[in-house]
Amino acid sequence: MVKLHVKKGDQSLFWFETQTSDNIRDLTKSLVQIHNGKLKIQRLCYEIEELSKYGVSLPPNMQGLTAGQISEMVLKDEWAQKNLTPSDYVINHDPMGRRNGLAPKEKHAEILTKTTAEAKTRISQKMIDAGTCLTIVDIEDTLDILCGAVKICYPMGLPSYEIISQELEGKEDLSGTQASKEILEPDGTELWWASKKLDPSKILSDYIGKNEKSKVVVKLQKKGSGAPAKESALTEQQRKDLMMAEYRRREELKKLENDDDDSHLDSQWADSNSLKKSFLGLSTIKFK
Repeated sequence: MVKLHVKKGDQSLFWFETQTSDNIRDLTKSLVQIHNGKLKIQRLCYEIEELSKYGVSLPPNMQGLTAGQISEMVLKDEWAQKNLTPSDYVINHDPMGRRNGLAPKEKHAEILTKTTAEAKTRISQKMIDAGTCLTIVDIEDTLDILCGAVKICYPMGLPSYEIISQELEGKEDLSGTQASKEILEPDGTELWWASKKLDPSKILSDYIGKNEKSKVVVKLQKKGSGAPAKESALTEQQRKDLMMAEYRRREELKKLENDDDDSHLDSQWADSNSLKKSFLGLSTIKFK
């Protein structure tokens, strides 16, 4: 199996195993699906952590309002009134005004935080550094454990306006957000290798050969963005090591410059004629 180190610009995304006989179009689609899946997991982890701290999202018409404004406008969180009792939550007001402040009890909050920590680990930089490959199945399994944790804590389900529900059901609306700019579309994405755009109608072996033990770096790029930047000749760690070596060299030079002081030559012990003077009795002569 060929191992692909998938990048977007200079950012390492994940490792992926494939075969040299795979079609470029299908391969690009799979890579985009995993990339978008990682982004979904990251968004879900953030929202579930917020859920564990501040409870369920407020209805859209109540978000961002102060308690006084909500009272004045006689707005009610009908979902919370219908589905939650005082024994289900602890009060912890959301400073952003997005959530209702009825946070789950410690036991359920711990389930949510532990699950998000596990999900983050599955797509973390450590996995990339270790060369662990990511698959679509891995993404789906991670989404399943996040969904399971939410169902354990909220067996009655979450309201339709809750972002977590929308993400899990694939109904999220990211238009106008920064997150929408990070998502790739299969038909709007190109795959690049060695500064070459890979033709979707060809297969991988047309470019890298038929060696199934190859390791290559490929890059995902939005169509019309031009060629991605070339790979640096040095890795990030090599660059850091080189900078550290240069720093040490400069420090050594500074030290040598400071030590380049010949004032010690005026000392008596440095006088090459001191032995001769002592025999002649001249060593004790002092001039005023």
